Formats: sequence, structure tokens, C-alpha cells
Amino acid sequence: MPDDGEQRPSGPPDYKVYRSRKGLLSRLRSPDLSKLKGGAKLPGKRPERGRDDGRGSDRERPKRRSGVTPRRVFKWVGLAALGWILLSFIAFGVSAQLQSFKLSGEAKEALHGNPFLLFSPQTILVLGTDARPPGTDDGAGSSEQCFEQQSKGEKPHGDCFEGEFRADTLMLIRAGGGAFRKLSIPRDVYAEIPGQAPEKINAAFAYGGAALQIKTIEDFLGIEIDHVAIVDFTGFEDLIDAVGGVTVDVPVKLCADISGGAGGGQGGQTLHLAKGENTLDGEQALAYSRIRKASECPGTGASAYTLGYDDLDRAKAQQAVINGVKDRLTDPLRLPYNFVKGPIIGWDAPKAFVSDMGLLTMPQLVLAAGIGGSGDTQVLCGSMESGCDFFGPGGSIEVPEEVRRKAVKRFLDG
Repeated sequence: MPDDGEQRPSGPPDYKVYRSRKGLLSRLRSPDLSKLKGGAKLPGKRPERGRDDGRGSDRERPKRRSGVTPRRVFKWVGLAALGWILLSFIAFGVSAQLQSFKLSGEAKEALHGNPFLLFSPQTILVLGTDARPPGTDDGAGSSEQCFEQQSKGEKPHGDCFEGEFRADTLMLIRAGGGAFRKLSIPRDVYAEIPGQAPEKINAAFAYGGAALQIKTIEDFLGIEIDHVAIVDFTGFEDLIDAVGGVTVDVPVKLCADISGGAGGGQGGQTLHLAKGENTLDGEQALAYSRIRKASECPGTGASAYTLGYDDLDRAKAQQAVINGVKDRLTDPLRLPYNFVKGPIIGWDAPKAFVSDMGLLTMPQLVLAAGIGGSGDTQVLCGSMESGCDFFGPGGSIEVPEEVRRKAVKRFLDG
């Protein structure tokens, strides 16, 4: 090329590239992508009409519908139901774990169980005490400190003296591995209490709390106790109310005045139950479990007052209430009700007991109860013909060794 007299650089031009920095407000603004809808357009070039780009032309492409369809409704209803069920399980697990923190360390150390109750049958001791919250029923004279001690299964200490609170309910439950069996121990059974003189078996709780009661029953029956559950009476009432009450089959007309009756001025209650099925709310079910002596019923006909009512009948009533709760939770016809109130039931159910069974074990107990069925009512020395002496020292019941062995074998092996 001829030289035009102008000198040009032989290499690339020397220049610098600067990157602009976004302002503070521009970082907070969302990018405007409206211009990119349908693809970027090159300047000076118009889109060709009718051109097929693989998705069809604008005129041929179907419009997207955003209406409600049955499939979408079913999907969201299903997700909501699963969420509701999950919330119920979470409430149950958290409540059970909080209750397990309350149990005394001595009681936990006395147990022999493991968390995997569903796959291997284990023995659970259900304890109820004769203490009541201060200012209610026959617990008006008890202090808050002493009531807290017994509710946690602690040995009496401080200003609380030994012998103040005895066990009011002693029931063994064999659950897991397809089993769900119950054995009630009358509170007046005569037994050896470690470190104390022999007397009624329920006195062990008054001397050494749940730990001593566990040890006493183990020595008396020759078995190991794996878990313990101390009944919280307020929580027990709330649970029964949450499941819509319980239905119990009363063998004979029963009337009773508990803690002085409804008009006694002590917060008591009066029950009039007809023979046959009766549906009880939480307060009535708890009162039915506590009846020790029947009252005369109005009208004619046989009643528990004329036929006699004792501690053995009371133990059967307690098992009937436990069965009633379990039936409410596992009845297929109650499924819609239990589903709607799932989180409430899940939260209230563990609060009925202070137990070592927490987040992992308590749900397994519920499943074991549903799988194992109700089972027969079994009470140690359940009849006058059982071979037991019902006129032992201090009005106690003496149980021969042979009677104990047979009861334990039936309880463990079915």
C-alpha cells in the first residue's frame, strides 16, 4: 500500500477499560426484565411474523390457564392434612419430653427398661397418689412443696414428713411386642418394704417415693419394672376431656360421694351411675377411679351399696377408665374427631403422667396399646376364692407366694 505520509501505530492502540460502579440505591432495586419477555430484541430488526421458533407462533401458542382445578385442590388439602398430623406428633413428643424432665433421678435409676418398647414387651408401673393440689378436694391441708415432691416421685424431704402421701393406685402394664396386659395390685396388700417394717404395700411411696415403691413391688412379685408413670390428676382430666370423654361399663348401679360429696364443702363430687355403659367426662372419670365406698342409691333394685364395693372393684374401675381412653384414641369411628383435635390431644396426652418415657418411648406406648388390644381385667387377689387372706394385719390382704407366681406368669406370658 502506498505511503500516504501519515504514520500509524504498528501495534494495538493503548487504551484502558473502566468498570462503572453501581450506586447504593441501584443495588436495592430489582432488575427490570420486562423488556426481555419473549426474548431479547436486536436493535433495528423486527420479529418475523409467523416464524416457527420451535414453540409455535404467537397466534398458534395456547394461553396458559391459572384457574383452580380439582387436582390442585386435592394436592393442597393433602399437604395441609399431613402438616396437621405432623404438628400433632410434634406436640405429643415435646410434651412427653417435658414431662420426663420432672421425674426424680432416684426413680429413673431404679428402672431397668430401654427406649425400644414397641419391639420388646416391657413392664410399666402406673402410680397414683392420694395427694391433691393444695386448696382442692381432700388436699386442702397439703403444702405446695410437698405436693410437688410427690408429683415427681421424690422421697419426702424438707418440711414434708414421711408417711404423708401414700400410693393410691398401683397398676402394672405389660406393653410391646404385640402385648398389652394389665395387673392391678390392691393398695392394702401386705408386703415387705425395704428398710421399713412390713405393712400395706402402698406405704412404700410415703417413705421413699417412686424409687422405693418400685423396689418394693419388684421384691414382692419377683419381676423387674422397666418404666414408671405417675398420674397427674389435673392432666388426666384434661386428657379425657380432650378425647371427648370415656365410656365405661358399670356392672351394677353405683352411687358414691367422693371427698364428702358435691355438697360437702370440700370440692368433692357425687356420682350416680346406671348399670351398663356410661360416658364420663374427665372429672367424673377421675372420681369413678377413686371410689372406695359406695353410697345408697335412690330408688329400688340392686346396687353396689347393697352388694358391696371394695378395693378390688376400685382396681377394676381404674382399668376400665384406662381402657376407655385407649378405645377413644384407637376407635376408627373416632378418627375424624381425633384428627381435628390432634394437636390438642397430642399436647394433653403426655401431661396425664410424669414418666421416664419421653420423646422416643411414649409414642411407642401409644402404638403398642393400639396393636395389643384391651385384654382381660386382672387384679391380684381379684376374688374371695383366690386363696388370699383378706383379714391380714391392720386390715391388709395377705397374698400367698403361689398366688403371686400364677398372677405374674399370666401377666408376663399372657
